[in-house]
Amino acid sequence: MHLRHLQLTDFRSWEHADLELGQGPIVLIGRNGKGKTNVLEAVGYLATLGSHRVSTDTPLVRHERERALIRAAVVNGDRELVVELEISPGKSNRARINRGAVGRPRDVLGIVHTVLFAPEDLSLVKGDPAERRRFLDDLLVQRSPRYAGIRSEYDRVLRQRNALLKSTGKRGARAAAEDPYALSTLAVWDSQLAELGAQLLAARLDLVADLAPHTAAAYAGIAGSPEGDGEPGKSAGITYRSSLGAALPADYGTPEGQRADVDILTKALGDAVVESRESELERGVSLIGPHRDDLEITLGGSQAKGYASHGESWSLALALRLASYELLRDEAGEPILLLDDVFAELDRHRRARLAEVASRAEQVFVTAAVDADVPGELAGVRYTVDEGRLVRE
Repeated sequence: MHLRHLQLTDFRSWEHADLELGQGPIVLIGRNGKGKTNVLEAVGYLATLGSHRVSTDTPLVRHERERALIRAAVVNGDRELVVELEISPGKSNRARINRGAVGRPRDVLGIVHTVLFAPEDLSLVKGDPAERRRFLDDLLVQRSPRYAGIRSEYDRVLRQRNALLKSTGKRGARAAAEDPYALSTLAVWDSQLAELGAQLLAARLDLVADLAPHTAAAYAGIAGSPEGDGEPGKSAGITYRSSLGAALPADYGTPEGQRADVDILTKALGDAVVESRESELERGVSLIGPHRDDLEITLGGSQAKGYASHGESWSLALALRLASYELLRDEAGEPILLLDDVFAELDRHRRARLAEVASRAEQVFVTAAVDADVPGELAGVRYTVDEGRLVRE
């Protein structure tokens, strides 16, 4: 898979950008703040309908403009599709495929697959659970686009349910628990939370089970060299930690375990929500569901967060991205690699490992502040980025 052409209009800092592209490396060189990352952000948006830098669309539209446009010609084997996304904060976004409008922007999901490496990846190991949940969900949507709708619906139900818990709980948990209207309304949201949450939870559990072997293998390849500062004897692992706790079968989310059962999880979530009713009313927030879960990353059997060294944390973050790349490549064909100023953050061994993988990719975008940060294997087509211009050299 690769992009043959990319056009941006009023996206971030770009009033207009037009790139003729091909297979292999595309290198964008320029000082910080000149728009290199914005180009990669636009490519990533085609794959996930989201940004790796911000949680809303508003910052993606150029200052004092009402909308932004991303247009790309996507080649996958012998098939080419032109995908257009119109981003309009405060209004409904629009999408087109081959100039024809589609019902919803998420109908374009699955056409483009990307894997992004960025300095922010360290937060996958050291950051809050929300960072790791987002990592899983973005990968999940690329793996199976229908989960974009499920995730959106779950978030809507969660907001409504939290609002009801907060307003009802103000009267006191005991009074709320004796209010038949409040209880019946909550029961409706409980049911939807359990049904949608179980689908999202089951998909995450299966994803983690499939991703775990790739993660272990990638970490071994990165840290197993004498040049790496990770200890060769330490193995990396990932485990899904659910708010259901002991109610979740112990082997779910492991490579050796069974596939997650949506019906079993729906009942488990429903039961757990009922049991948590008093606590939820007191706190005015939903305490059970995939929005409270986490991806536990371990190194040598111990939690990596708080214990892994800086170098080990970088190796783990890199392993998660490499594992994502291998998983998508096995299931959906070669994804486009996006390497956003990441080489400047890596030591020689990690740079070499990432460059080795990237050099085999069908298409890879690389950004860097200076030429010296780009490995020789990735010295493909080069653009200089400066003052709103892209100059091909």
